[in-house]
Amino acid sequence: MRKIEKILIANRGEIALRAIRTIKEMGKKAIAVYSTADKDAHYLKLADAAICIGPAKSSESYLNIPAIISAAEISECDAIFPGYGFLSENQQFVEICSLHNIKFIGPSIEVMALMSDKSKAKEVMKKAGVPVIPGSEGAIKDIKDAKKKAKEIGYPVILKAAAGGGGKGMRVVEDESYIENAFLAAESEAINAFDDGTIYMEKFIKNPRHIEVQILADSYGNVVYLGERDCSLQRRHQKVLEESPAVLLDNKTREKLLEAAIKAAKYINYEGAGTLEFLVDSDKNFYFMEMNTRLQVEHPVSEMVSGVDIIEWMIRIAEGQKLFSQDEINLKGHSIECRINAEDPVKFIPSPGKIKNWILPGGKDVRVDTHAYSGYIVSPYYDSMIAKVIVWGEDRKKAIAKMKRALEEFEVSGIKTTINFQKSLMENEDFISNSYDTKYIDEKFLKRK
Repeated sequence: MRKIEKILIANRGEIALRAIRTIKEMGKKAIAVYSTADKDAHYLKLADAAICIGPAKSSESYLNIPAIISAAEISECDAIFPGYGFLSENQQFVEICSLHNIKFIGPSIEVMALMSDKSKAKEVMKKAGVPVIPGSEGAIKDIKDAKKKAKEIGYPVILKAAAGGGGKGMRVVEDESYIENAFLAAESEAINAFDDGTIYMEKFIKNPRHIEVQILADSYGNVVYLGERDCSLQRRHQKVLEESPAVLLDNKTREKLLEAAIKAAKYINYEGAGTLEFLVDSDKNFYFMEMNTRLQVEHPVSEMVSGVDIIEWMIRIAEGQKLFSQDEINLKGHSIECRINAEDPVKFIPSPGKIKNWILPGGKDVRVDTHAYSGYIVSPYYDSMIAKVIVWGEDRKKAIAKMKRALEEFEVSGIKTTINFQKSLMENEDFISNSYDTKYIDEKFLKRK
């Protein structure tokens, strides 16, 4: 057992505040870091100490490994909690933490490396006996190879950046006449976004749903699931709303999906919190897509239905504690999370500036994860998400009604937000009847508005 007393939070915003709360409730010390752009953030006062790590640009602060390690050493931290984004899946950072005898609260560098290359991850999952989307065996060499593989797989196909994320380096190809331009475009975009032009190919699943499974795994080979989340409502491959459980699934399919996630995590000797993401087709066949070896933005919906504090257990696992058993988890009710961004709700461009009025929703089973407040200045340097509204209801119908009410209570002025966009989703008949897919917002919902 490795006792952790002091934890540096290598992140900012709502997830930094979220982590501070759990760390302090566990009786441990929370050390915050901040850039000059975040020097007035209120949550810094709640930490046991706050250390400036550089200027506003992420590359000079929240991605500045030497500055973060120095902050951890100066404050004599035992461990680093990475949150999501920034350095949360950076293998070099994990290795450097180890060299400095600082516990990285997350999986091992070997597992992270295994899952970071999506084409390699897919091969590992095939060996584990987890269903995967038909596709190329590894990377596509060139245009000639792309044409050959596409014929073997059958159109439509999708080209993906092996080091990708957020929809970058992706192109759907309907027939051979588009394959050359699509390959060159995907490769160029991947190089610009990730400094890695490696491209692989998969069968394109039409009208899919995006379902993911939240797992926890300890260092003794124990793995549990905290249910699944439906993350199908996306705009330009970015999630806007998540819910748990996924009502699309029947009990038999759900059981198989959860078993596949457990099997995958055990096969790779995973440790910590992780998420296995799947595409589900119209016939309810599911296929492994990727694994996120970190905490997800949408983790609160899993906490709401399971009653488990995921960050607390990430820390406990890092200390060497054994997990509880699957039988001890009682998944109940329905939870929905709406991401609130500081964006123009029509053009979806960032809306930085000073928040004037800031009235949060409340009431039974309503949770708001946010670092913002009246007078807070939304920076143009970072992600535009300023809050997450999470609700719990006895069933989906009640959860939708509660979210609608909560969003109506949420008042913000001084900047533009996506609150009204989320409210219109709660009133949308296709959402209410569970009749949508991953393309729904882009191809149907927004075109009607």
